[in-house]
Amino acid sequence: MAILLAGSALALSWYLCGLARRLAPRWGLVDRPGGHKGHREPTPLGGGVAIWLTTVSVLAAGLAAFLLGSSLLPNELGQHRGGALLRLPELGAILGLASVIMVMGLIDDVKNLDWRLRLGIQVGCATILAAVGIRVTLFWPFNHPVLGGAVTVLWIVGLTNAFNMLDNMDGLAAGVGLIAALLFCGAQVAVESRFAPAVLLVVAGALAGFLVHNHAPARLFMGDAGSNFLGFLLGAVTVVGTFTRQRYSHVGVLAPLLVMAVPLYDMTSVVIIRLREGRSPFKGDRRHFSHRLVARGLTPPQAVWTIDLVTLAGGLGALLLHRLDWAGACIVMAQTVCLLGVVAILELSAGPSEHIHVQTRRETLGAPPAPDGRDPVAGTPAG
Repeated sequence: MAILLAGSALALSWYLCGLARRLAPRWGLVDRPGGHKGHREPTPLGGGVAIWLTTVSVLAAGLAAFLLGSSLLPNELGQHRGGALLRLPELGAILGLASVIMVMGLIDDVKNLDWRLRLGIQVGCATILAAVGIRVTLFWPFNHPVLGGAVTVLWIVGLTNAFNMLDNMDGLAAGVGLIAALLFCGAQVAVESRFAPAVLLVVAGALAGFLVHNHAPARLFMGDAGSNFLGFLLGAVTVVGTFTRQRYSHVGVLAPLLVMAVPLYDMTSVVIIRLREGRSPFKGDRRHFSHRLVARGLTPPQAVWTIDLVTLAGGLGALLLHRLDWAGACIVMAQTVCLLGVVAILELSAGPSEHIHVQTRRETLGAPPAPDGRDPVAGTPAG
């Protein structure tokens, strides 16, 4: 069944993304080079709509099968029909509000909405989720409704913006999202959860189909519609997901922090850099984790692969947390922190030779200096 869910989502996403490549230019959904963006050719932006439509369509088809009766389902699924129907209101709320976020991002792709409006809509949608009962219920004191609701809003809004910022190189946001979805799925299946893993498998399939069109050199971008939808959906699904059970360790609830360590690191470091330079944290530039790796001599594809591997290495511990006590969990968490620490040290060790190397690459390719901060060598979009 897992193969059916992920496979059908992959096939549908691949087809819809191909359709988006043809139709998006007619609707003005095109990302044009310029400013801090590094890609050289106008590129369609309809990938986010295709990811959203794939996710909603496959989940709707699965839901229809459950509603029509267990006789249409395999025996191993039919026994879960009652439980799945009980979770229907949660799924409806999540997909409905994630769709609002997608539409907001789609409008932003066309008209460049003010960051205050975008942030307000994100906070509003996350608050609605918390208000209807979809919120973090951790150990004390986070099991208090108000505190749990506040943590939920911060988590979902944080991930929404983290993935929006992470969408700055070909295949990066989708690749990290795919890895995160699979890790979240594995961590929840390990504690015998079924609802959230099914949703995550569909998301993973949709992202895999999109990556066929988005790997370097990208022929299609997900745009703000896709990155906002992906971040919001992953944030919400991890909130309703189960990372621990009565007979398993309670430290499994820390799994989302391990899996999302890299997106959160990228967002935090970029915000700090921009604030230190006296600029708005919501104004795009080329100071992201991926761009800093390129500045150190990696090619854009190598930077993407590096970030994917760091995400996987840091998040694999999430698959073991349900078996560990607090001491073991602290060791796993410390391992991920040390991994990010090594990355930070390598980034901070850059000297004058780095800038000479980048300038040499520009001169070798005949590219003039870029006073607006855009690196013509990278050839990739910047979020």
